Amino acid sequence: MNIHEHQAKQILKKYGAVVPEGVFGFTVKELLEKCKSLKTEKYVLKAQIHAGGRGKAGGVKILDNLSELEKSANELLGKKLVTHQTGPEGREVKRLYVEVSSKIDKEFYLSCLVDRASSKIAFISSDQGGMDIEEVANKFPEKISTTKVELKEDISNEECQKIVEIFNLEGSSKNEAILLVKSIYKMFINTDSNMVEVNPLILTKEKKIVCLDAKVSFDSNALFRHPEILKLRDLNEEDSSEIEASKHDLAYIKLDGSIGCMVNGAGLAMATMDIIKLYGSEPANFLDVGGGASKEKVSAAFKIILSDKNVKGILINIFGGIMRCDVLAQGVVDVAKEMKIKVPVVVRLAGTNYKEGKNILDNSGLDLISAENLDDAAKKIVEVIK
Repeated sequence: MNIHEHQAKQILKKYGAVVPEGVFGFTVKELLEKCKSLKTEKYVLKAQIHAGGRGKAGGVKILDNLSELEKSANELLGKKLVTHQTGPEGREVKRLYVEVSSKIDKEFYLSCLVDRASSKIAFISSDQGGMDIEEVANKFPEKISTTKVELKEDISNEECQKIVEIFNLEGSSKNEAILLVKSIYKMFINTDSNMVEVNPLILTKEKKIVCLDAKVSFDSNALFRHPEILKLRDLNEEDSSEIEASKHDLAYIKLDGSIGCMVNGAGLAMATMDIIKLYGSEPANFLDVGGGASKEKVSAAFKIILSDKNVKGILINIFGGIMRCDVLAQGVVDVAKEMKIKVPVVVRLAGTNYKEGKNILDNSGLDLISAENLDDAAKKIVEVIK
């Protein structure tokens, strides 16, 4: 689960990080009223969307007074920002954030994330702040430092010093950077974060270390432990199909292809997507119905897949372990009759009671295409939609 910048900064501040003073609002009137409390030479207006690249898209403005702020806020609120992360459809700005301006001396990059390959926590630091870290990696790989630490209660001073070494700081500034790393580590562990990114992290003219921007994402599987964080979820920033899928405990991710996939098991779902691509087409989604899909789940999955206008056909790939193939097949038939599905559907069943399941499909009177194996299923669905 992702949150907005202003929310991320409040959590960072709670754990001891220094962030610029700021306020947010859902309307221009609300924002201007709150801005009266800010003591600053200039106002920094920021669109709040779950995407990077806002500055290049016109979503960040530095303004001299409240009059300029009001004009820019009216222009920005409700506007669709198109960045490299939103795609061509863009993202509508529904809330704004204003913070006091900072006098920047240097810019850095600092992030903390789970390194699944090593089962450690990785800190990535660079003295090339303000840029996309992917761009830095391509152009200046020597400017990136990665430090992996074991999961434990606290991070050591030695590890912190290694992480901030690339910043080339001295005295109190270096000590502040070390304290920031400790704060981020503690926040990361305590909130079950997936990633904490500060870009840019700045050294001000007054030699203070300040988090000028912040992006945080959390492990959705751990949100039951953090109701206060779950309250920060902004459904306006999420795909409506993915929201609906979460209501039915379906693992669904929308993609750009034309073949809808309904599979049980994440590994099998990924293999199904791969073989669709192998035969020259593209999956429209990742969808794992889980090990014990009920008729209700199958119905919800069908509706979610068909809500995507790009879907020209559906591939159902089920391996019956805990789930019986005959029960699943009957569910597919019932839902297909109920929904009057008009796109071709290829079904491959294997495992428990797969023969009985195949008979149910073949005798359903519906135009369901039965497949012998995954290879056969992929060939058939790609051919039939062409």
